[in-house]
Amino acid sequence: MAAHFLFLALLALASSHAIASDPSQLQDFCVADLKSNVLVNGFVCKDPKLAKAEDFFFYGLDKHRDTGNKLGSNVTQVNVNQIPGLNTLGISLARLDFAPYGVNPPHIHPRGTEILTVLEGTLHVGFVTSNNPNNQLFTKVLNKGDVFVFPQGLIHFQFNYGKTNAVAIAALSSQNPGVITIANAVFGAKPPISDYVLAKAFQLDKKTVDWLQAQFWMDNNN
Repeated sequence: MAAHFLFLALLALASSHAIASDPSQLQDFCVADLKSNVLVNGFVCKDPKLAKAEDFFFYGLDKHRDTGNKLGSNVTQVNVNQIPGLNTLGISLARLDFAPYGVNPPHIHPRGTEILTVLEGTLHVGFVTSNNPNNQLFTKVLNKGDVFVFPQGLIHFQFNYGKTNAVAIAALSSQNPGVITIANAVFGAKPPISDYVLAKAFQLDKKTVDWLQAQFWMDNNN
C-alpha cells in the first residue's frame, strides 16, 4: 500500500512538471538580467538587491497604435522582454489594435494559452484544432466586453470586419509565449523552404509558390 501511494505521488510530481509552461518561481521574484551572457531556459536573475520598481512597470498601453500597414493591425507585446520582473511568473500581456477590416493573421503561441477581451469594436475570432480531431474550427463574433480563449499551440486569428477601429487586450500563460505567424514561417522562411516541397504540400504549382515566397511577409508584433 505504501509503495502504491509513493508511485502515485511520483506520478503526480512528474505530471506537474510535464504540464508546466514556464519554470516555477522559487523566490519572491527573479528579475531577468537581459544583458547576461549566461544561457538558461528563460533568463538568469539579477541580484534582488538591485531590483527597482521600474523592473515591474510598463507604460503607454492606453495609446492607440499605428495600424497603417498591409494587415491593418498592430500587436503591442508586454512580456519579459519589456518587463524584466515577469521572469518566472508565467504570465504576459498584449494589446491588439485593428483598423477597419484589419486582421491579426493565423498564428500560434508555442508556449502559452491566450485569453482575449474586446475593449472596443467587434472582432471575428477563431482557432483550429490539431489534425486529430479533424482540424475543427471554433469561431465566434465578439463584441465589447466579450472574452474568448485560444488554447496553447493552436492556430488562431482575429479579424475586425467592422467599419470602426477595434481594440483588445490579451493575457497569456507564459512570460514569453512566442509568436509563429503561419504565412511568414512557411513562405518567408530564411533560407526559403524548397518550392517543390511547398508546391507538393499545398497542392499548388511551383510558379504560385515562387510568387508567394517573393512577397514581403510583415510582422505586426512589436
